Amino acid sequence: MVVRTVNSISLFRSTSPPSTLPLAAFRRHHQIRAYHYVQFSRFPICKPMLFSYHNIKTGGLRSYSVQSFVDSVIEEFEALRRRRIRASNKSILTSNKELVDDKLRKQVLQKGLLLEFRKDSERVLLAVAQKPDGRRNWIVSDQNGVATSIKPQQITYIVPGIDNFNTTEILEFYQRAQNNLDSTLLEFAWLELLEGNKSVTIEELAEMIFGSAEPVECYCAHLLLSRDEIYFTRLDSKGSCSVYGPRPTVQVEEIKRRVTAKEAADKELEEFVQLLKSAKAMPPRGKPSKSSWKVEDKIWHKIESLEAFAIDACKDDAQKNTAGAILKAMGLSKTAGSAVNLLTDIGYFPVHVNLDLLKFNVRTNYPDHILSAAESLLQDSHDPDKDNRIDLTHLKVYAIDVDEADELDDALSATKLHDGRIKVWIHVADPASFVKPGSMIDREALQRGTSVFLPTATYPMFPEKLAMEGMSLKQGTKCRAVTVSVVLHSDGSIAEYSVNNSIIKPTYMLTYESASELLNLNLEEELELRILAEAASLRLQWRRGQGAIETGSLEPRIKVENPDDPEPSIRLYVEDQTDPAMRLVSEMMVLCGEAIATYGSANKIPLPYRGQPQSKIDTSAYSHLPEGPVRSSAIVKLMRAAEMDYRKATRHGILGIPGYVQFTSPIRRYMDLLAHYQVKAFLKGDVLPFTSGQMEGMAASVNMNVRIAKKLFSSSLRYWILEYLRRQPKQRKFRALILKFLKDRNASLLLLEVGFQASAWVSIGSHVGDEVEVRVEEAHPRDDIISLKEVVQFT
Repeated sequence: MVVRTVNSISLFRSTSPPSTLPLAAFRRHHQIRAYHYVQFSRFPICKPMLFSYHNIKTGGLRSYSVQSFVDSVIEEFEALRRRRIRASNKSILTSNKELVDDKLRKQVLQKGLLLEFRKDSERVLLAVAQKPDGRRNWIVSDQNGVATSIKPQQITYIVPGIDNFNTTEILEFYQRAQNNLDSTLLEFAWLELLEGNKSVTIEELAEMIFGSAEPVECYCAHLLLSRDEIYFTRLDSKGSCSVYGPRPTVQVEEIKRRVTAKEAADKELEEFVQLLKSAKAMPPRGKPSKSSWKVEDKIWHKIESLEAFAIDACKDDAQKNTAGAILKAMGLSKTAGSAVNLLTDIGYFPVHVNLDLLKFNVRTNYPDHILSAAESLLQDSHDPDKDNRIDLTHLKVYAIDVDEADELDDALSATKLHDGRIKVWIHVADPASFVKPGSMIDREALQRGTSVFLPTATYPMFPEKLAMEGMSLKQGTKCRAVTVSVVLHSDGSIAEYSVNNSIIKPTYMLTYESASELLNLNLEEELELRILAEAASLRLQWRRGQGAIETGSLEPRIKVENPDDPEPSIRLYVEDQTDPAMRLVSEMMVLCGEAIATYGSANKIPLPYRGQPQSKIDTSAYSHLPEGPVRSSAIVKLMRAAEMDYRKATRHGILGIPGYVQFTSPIRRYMDLLAHYQVKAFLKGDVLPFTSGQMEGMAASVNMNVRIAKKLFSSSLRYWILEYLRRQPKQRKFRALILKFLKDRNASLLLLEVGFQASAWVSIGSHVGDEVEVRVEEAHPRDDIISLKEVVQFT
């Protein structure tokens, strides 16, 4: 006899034949009538008890008395696991030593049989077999009267004991089966079968738990087994007939543990989804702060998974599955875009989040120990090159840069010598006087490789305070510099040059616009600025004679204020690279690079020499194109990539010079800083800090970060240009220059007021170099979509 409690009802199993009970007799709700009750207190039995069993097929009642075996309850209870099943149970359980095949009797499909079949991956239906459809298939009619041709492998169960079932009764049959499903019955059947190490068919299980193997009971048993993932496993099948065996106790306990864990996880997910929905419903200013999502580990874990999914950076399948489950629970598609939109809707991401910044894991902050080291360098005003600096504070010094420049690397001076030749000084900031190779600050700069410039922010290569207050050139202040002085021949070639540590005192801090204005005004007191412009003109003419190829065009610049706001302020302007001030500065930077390359080669200094093989471009072949952006865009497509050499200078064909080293941005570019380390060590007579091989190895890491920074700048600039265009009035017209035709009348255009290239269909009769007017039809920065339409003028 077995005593077990389920759903607050006590269950008895006796080995005496007269009191055989089906397990369903002990179900509560409408199937159990407990007229008396049994109470356990270390197993004392109080009052007799009578159970009534509601037969689900006939609707009748069977009554059972348990008084006759009350006395044996206590004895049998302690031996629960050791007892064998009763021999009088109609021999429904077959020993595992017998062949499973003995239980498998494949049913032959006939007209009128009730069967269950798999309609698709999600639906299983009951239907009545009607007639064969070909050699193997059958036409069946489901509960809705819909006729379907099914394959044998679609049949999941044939209900036994039915010869000619009516399709109109399917719904009632199914409902009766559903009303009597109770998965707890499987646990008791499992205990009995496990105790005897037995297998069971569906019909045997129906007899065991319902006391009958009639159609409804059999179908109930089938449903219980087909939905069970805990107690039973399918041992074998023949057609729609199967034999099941009880799982081992250890396996059941493990499955239950997993089920419990899943239920807890599902509950946790449901609570998280409610939190997301609540945050979505809040007004923009009232949404939770980003930091608030990080307070609880279980919440932060899910937000972190969503963020990783949004930027295609999931660390493992678990993170991907977590994000997918959240998106599914929110009714969203499992895409990165859906994750981005969700994180934006809850306020975790700003509306204009820079996803590339997250994808590339760009360092936007400095750890405390780096900031402390930078502060120490500022406090220590020691200049290791103090005794070797020349004083150039008497010179008028012009620092010209874009107006949003955070740190200034370079400045210019010029004069005319008595013989009429021009002498120029290119002054470059001297961060190497603050930072030693291999130091903590230097290693951090090496890992960054470059400052990252975006329309929304600048992420400097050095800590901002050190760069701005210590290294950067500042107006009216004595500043450390490395100065490259060059005397030009009358044709613009280099006659003399020198490289020195220096002290300068910048006179003017000018934007390109203000420098161009001063040049146009031709003021007598700004003679030095005009000499610089004259030197730039000489250099340009000389480089052209050496085969230099000009690629000047229009370049957009954007400054975004308060980028985390839904509608931040966007300031856009276009740089014309042929502008006198821009040409002046670029020519002086090229001159400095040529002088350093010449100096390095002459003294056998390993440096990052940048060359570019002379592309065999016959520019005369493009002389038919309008000069400016149209011609430049055609030529630039044919240019070959630059090549690096760390031992000697190589010709730079595009610039038209014998060698080139980038030297003028050591606060912003690590390769420029490397050149400073090498040159300054040579000036001092010290051993050079790096060999050519070491520099080449360092360059591999640096160049990778430089490529990332360029990609970030390009994608961010494009995003904000599209956002700028999206905000423009629909009726606004833009002037557009036709650069080339892509296919048929689809042309590549340059929007002159924006400095931005896009494509659009243009009218027949338009030619390369013509100007047309276009309107912005649509612009979606997040999806990188821009659509332009030509404004056709009717006469």
